[in-house]
Amino acid sequence: MTDAAIPARAGDAAALVRDLADAPALAPKLEEVGHVLEVGAGVAIVSGLDRALADEMVIFGSGGVGIVSDLEPGRIGVVLLCPAAGLSVGEAVHRSHKVVGVPVGDALLGRIVDPLGRPLDGLGPIDAELEMPLEAEAPGIMERAKIARPLATGITAIDAAVPIGRGQRELIIGDRQTGKTSIAVDAMLNQRGTGVVCIYCAIAQRGDASARVIAALRDGGMTAHAIVMAAGGDEAPGLSFVAPYAATTMAEYFARRGRDVLLIYDDLTRHARAYRELSLLLRRPPGREAYPGDIFYVHARLLERSAQLSADCGGGSITALPVIETQAENLSAYIPTNLISITDGQVYLSPRLVRKGQFPAVDLGKSVSRVGGKAQTPAFRAVAGNVRVTLSQFEELENFARFGARLDAATVAQLKRGAAMRAALRQPERDPIPAVEQLVVLTAAMTGLLDGVSEAAFPAAIAALRKAARGAPGPITARLASGAKLTDADQDALMALARGALAAAP
Repeated sequence: MTDAAIPARAGDAAALVRDLADAPALAPKLEEVGHVLEVGAGVAIVSGLDRALADEMVIFGSGGVGIVSDLEPGRIGVVLLCPAAGLSVGEAVHRSHKVVGVPVGDALLGRIVDPLGRPLDGLGPIDAELEMPLEAEAPGIMERAKIARPLATGITAIDAAVPIGRGQRELIIGDRQTGKTSIAVDAMLNQRGTGVVCIYCAIAQRGDASARVIAALRDGGMTAHAIVMAAGGDEAPGLSFVAPYAATTMAEYFARRGRDVLLIYDDLTRHARAYRELSLLLRRPPGREAYPGDIFYVHARLLERSAQLSADCGGGSITALPVIETQAENLSAYIPTNLISITDGQVYLSPRLVRKGQFPAVDLGKSVSRVGGKAQTPAFRAVAGNVRVTLSQFEELENFARFGARLDAATVAQLKRGAAMRAALRQPERDPIPAVEQLVVLTAAMTGLLDGVSEAAFPAAIAALRKAARGAPGPITARLASGAKLTDADQDALMALARGALAAAP
């Protein structure tokens, strides 16, 4: 190095010192850091975060996250969204100054995610448009519109007697192994080609159960229009608790942009149990059946977010089908009665009908739709208006006929009509029926065309009717799709199709 280079470098150093001295001073950064006092199976007790807010997300030193749930002097209760085994006592805990959010947008369609929006399908990261908080206020009265559009499920017993409207909350309730999930999956499969976005939220389900639903959606061609959210039963109970709120947030993104969403919660019984487990671990006082006192509010604030939105709010809709499991047909248990009072009706699946081989096992005597009837198309209302009465009278006569009493001709005819109607409502799973096929089958059953068909010949007769319905005139199909009323000529054409199909049936 030359002697001339030394003064030059000294000048550069002096200039650097002057620049640093003239630069604005950095403001001190204050950060609250707490420490883990206790770790339980799904919760943690943390000290040192006195300014933490309710529902705020906190970050543990090991990388896990949790939600502030209980606020007490000197300590807070945190619901874990990560495995408790990865945490240790004394571990540092940092505030995030934000609530837990979930990614939303079209990028989620066709994906399988966890309740935090992280991919579970091995297809790489999700390029979401934005992130929205899990919790949101339910739409107010002025933000809602009248439920006036039907949501066809493809299940004849439901579309005919327990119709569902877009924006409705219809409970699917029954004992285990009565077909609750099958009805929900068939309703999703029937939305193919309708533009309805389907979101299936599996809450504390086994992996094989979720895999069967995913396989059914894939086989039915609905994968690209559906989101599957899976919270496994072997994961943290906090994930099971936040899962339905995260799924609803994803649905709200589409509804606010004018799209219709079908949202399945499978099931809220496990959701209530997860919340009960967390509440007991956090030492909250138990109430009826050991559930905390705010369990009603937990479900009410969730389901109230489903609605038909007004045009000013996007005009979309969220149709919620929460699933609930009963024990020994006990509809008066705590959680079932809560959800029956929150929702707009229920589809009750009876184990008695399951034992008789009637699938789907929809008990029309205990099923009701409080608002969907206003959205039912006039064509269905004209044909299916007496389905419920016909079946109820048939069941009473069937029970009476078991005593071996002599029956007059009118009673025998009524028994045949009821048996035909019950057979018309049978359908296999994963086979949603289009509206025109449902109408032809119902018309044949209600008008007596199936009265003379033997029990063994019913499946072939129904198959022939459905095949003939696919050749219905285009104007009839168009009127059904638009929700218009069928004319007398249309009804005569459907009757002619039914007679021709039954005459040609083996």
